[in-house]
Amino acid sequence: QLQLVESGGELVQFGGSLRLSCQVSGLTLGSYAIAWFRQAPGQEREGISCIGSSRVGGTHYEGSVKGRFTISKDDADNTVFLHMNSLKPEDTGLYYCAADYRTSWPCVMGRSEYEYWGRGTQVTVSS
Repeated sequence: QLQLVESGGELVQFGGSLRLSCQVSGLTLGSYAIAWFRQAPGQEREGISCIGSSRVGGTHYEGSVKGRFTISKDDADNTVFLHMNSLKPEDTGLYYCAADYRTSWPCVMGRSEYEYWGRGTQVTVSS
């Protein structure tokens, strides 16, 4: 059964750090692009980072997180991570990971590209 499970979200102070994890099962992570999306209260879900399949590689970041967030993955452990530093209150939201079967092209951060989704983990940054 295909499943993505996020974890690691919590309440953190301004300037703090967190590491989110996305544990994937039921698919071969190396053949999929994985993205992290964030949905702030009252706002649409937006892509903030993605990492390509093992064949293509590459990472992308949304402008507001570039230089602060780093995406990485462990294919052997079927886990994708989002390392978040210098957190700001505007980073608050529900963070989702999503998977897209994409063996030949770089990852993208369009929501409609992703077929499989987790249920999210809450990140709250206090000022």
